Amino acid sequence: MIKAVLVGCGGISHAWLTAAAKIPGLEIAGLVDVRAEAARARAAEFKLPGAVLGTELAEVLDRVKPDAVFDCTVPPAHADVCVSALGKGCHVLGEKPMADSLDAAHRILSAARAAGKLHAVTQTRRYDRNLRRMKRFLDSGALGRIGTVHCDFMIGAHFGGFRDRMRHVLVEDMAIHTFDAARFLIGTDPASVFCREWNPPGSWYDHDASAAAIFEMTGGCVYTYRGSWCAEGLNTSWECDWRFIGERGSATWDGHGGIRAQVVESSGGFHSVWKDLSILPLEPSDKDGGHLGVITEFVECVRTGAVPETAGEDNIKSLAMVLGAVESSEGGRLVPVRW
Repeated sequence: MIKAVLVGCGGISHAWLTAAAKIPGLEIAGLVDVRAEAARARAAEFKLPGAVLGTELAEVLDRVKPDAVFDCTVPPAHADVCVSALGKGCHVLGEKPMADSLDAAHRILSAARAAGKLHAVTQTRRYDRNLRRMKRFLDSGALGRIGTVHCDFMIGAHFGGFRDRMRHVLVEDMAIHTFDAARFLIGTDPASVFCREWNPPGSWYDHDASAAAIFEMTGGCVYTYRGSWCAEGLNTSWECDWRFIGERGSATWDGHGGIRAQVVESSGGFHSVWKDLSILPLEPSDKDGGHLGVITEFVECVRTGAVPETAGEDNIKSLAMVLGAVESSEGGRLVPVRW
């Protein structure tokens, strides 16, 4: 049995606890929130009468002595929560983004190394089955070397609450999912970025809710992102609309099950002659999405000593893409992406 304490009983904790209830051998042994009533409400909702409840993480960790901590707090709190948990000898799985700054992210990684414990981030899109299928097709080499990747994220999202007031709301709160997916799909890391943010007419957000970014990736691939959280009508999927352009052809993916690909069959005229390619089917081994996928893998890694796919040592590069895009937008210039 793997015992875990979940800290931060706000809205996102519902997804965590729903997934945790489906994982054999995982016990939520404690709940922590600065609002005692929030922890009590989650314990009642998920029928956890034996869970230790508290408002102070260190006190609950001392009482429970868990194997792992699930960090569902807000980004500015991630570093303190993770460092504290790692210092108590716990593995840590935390909500995205990893931290609110690179300095804070490095504090977490240093604490994980010192403790010899795992730290990973819930990049839930990594566990989308169709994304895994797209990745498998790209890795087949059918398109040759990928030189250009474009994606569009257009959603009219009426959240209400804190997001309507956030600065950099799209880039900081959502784009990390897409940036991390881009790194995964094309197997490269960011080198530089130019980003422009704006708040279009009709927006219900206080600050910039639309953005366009151009990333140069290692190996020379160029990746572009266009997004908006106030785009009404003709919305994309939450996983974006994608186009991949390679040496021998192109592929598109609608973020759902729609993948198409064409390669050159013959050339010599103004247009080449193309042929459609069959796309590899889903496989039983494809990870099943969302929090269930990432928490399941993390728990298995705690048991076996393996390294999670979304380990912080790698995920800091996705965080760096977000922070680089914000720096570029605020400065109006091309910036290197550092981590």
